[in-house]
Amino acid sequence: MESIRFIHTADLHLGSPFIGMKGLRKEHWKKLKDSTLDAFDRLVQYALDEKPDFVLIVGDIYDGEDRSIRAQARFQQGMQQLWEQRIPVIISYGNHDHLGGKWTRFELPKNVHAFDDSVSQFKLETAGGPVVFTGFSYGKRHVSESMVEQYPTAQSAEGYQIGLLHGSLEGDSTHAVYAPFKREQLLSKQYDYWALGHIHKRQELHREPSIIYPGNIQGRHRKESGAKGFYDVTLSKRETLLEFIPTSVVQFDQVAIAIKGILHMNELLDACRRELGRLGQATGMAIVDIVFTELDAESFQLLAEIPESELLETLQEEMDALDHFIWIQHIDFQRADTGAELSPLGAALVQTMDGWSTEEWKAVLKDLYRHPKSSRFLESLEDHSVADLQLAAAEKIQRSMQAGE
Repeated sequence: MESIRFIHTADLHLGSPFIGMKGLRKEHWKKLKDSTLDAFDRLVQYALDEKPDFVLIVGDIYDGEDRSIRAQARFQQGMQQLWEQRIPVIISYGNHDHLGGKWTRFELPKNVHAFDDSVSQFKLETAGGPVVFTGFSYGKRHVSESMVEQYPTAQSAEGYQIGLLHGSLEGDSTHAVYAPFKREQLLSKQYDYWALGHIHKRQELHREPSIIYPGNIQGRHRKESGAKGFYDVTLSKRETLLEFIPTSVVQFDQVAIAIKGILHMNELLDACRRELGRLGQATGMAIVDIVFTELDAESFQLLAEIPESELLETLQEEMDALDHFIWIQHIDFQRADTGAELSPLGAALVQTMDGWSTEEWKAVLKDLYRHPKSSRFLESLEDHSVADLQLAAAEKIQRSMQAGE
């Protein structure tokens, strides 16, 4: 039996609103706002150039159950382009674009097979042999029950068996838990490949047979950093070959810049331009967090009296001289003497914050969130990780309150 070749993608989140981004110029904001659509165009163009046997899209094509008309129009156009080249597309809808949502519907071309809300199978004849796909679409926003047991076990070694599943590995709490499964459950079905979706980080849960999360095609905030894209998969009965294809239009990233021995601000700015220039050459447009590392006594003294907001604004202005647009959204510091202890007062403050609940954080920050001007630029506190708030506050205390001072 010959091998088959296909594209495995998921979590397109077309039309993502990019909540919480501020300070960008109008043209850069438009580029960011359109980035999920442009990343999708890159995926479609790759398929048109390479002509795989089929394309798999495993859930969360859209960013919300209301599915904006603009995002649907772009998706329909992409499917039409693939139809004209006779490239089949098999899709399942996930928790963000479930079938129970309200939207103005677009009719997709005949090359697209979409699963309904019950587990079913679809057979496709390819040049490499028949392929049987098993999957389902979310009929409602929350599918908390395990669906794997409804997937039939492969009964024949002839052809290829591929499972599509938009869900969470049991015990993984990085995303909301939907349609949970265990690795052993998937392996017991004896499929040749499991195409997963829902988790936005690329992961290979098993090889031979492969159980794969491709991640999303475009990062949408600082927690979705690094290159994003999809997999070009070549599958045979002997092995699975995975080639990652990047599609990110705007890359979120974290850049570490060592500043040990730096005495003057112009040296610091030169170091930032040098490192971020390299990133721009590699990625194009990027939105980054800078982490200044290896702070010794001299570099710490240089930065100690500068308000972070002023330093951030200065760095943002300096990056305008780069050939590629790089926007710095956050700066952090990591001292060389990381083993240094906090003062007793600092340690007590950190310990107190460690015990705060989300409700207590809300109480502490209520004046900020109630302010008529500042509140417009803040995301709902529930959208933030309390652990991230605690860590950021502890780092702020570490920088401002050294032991013995």
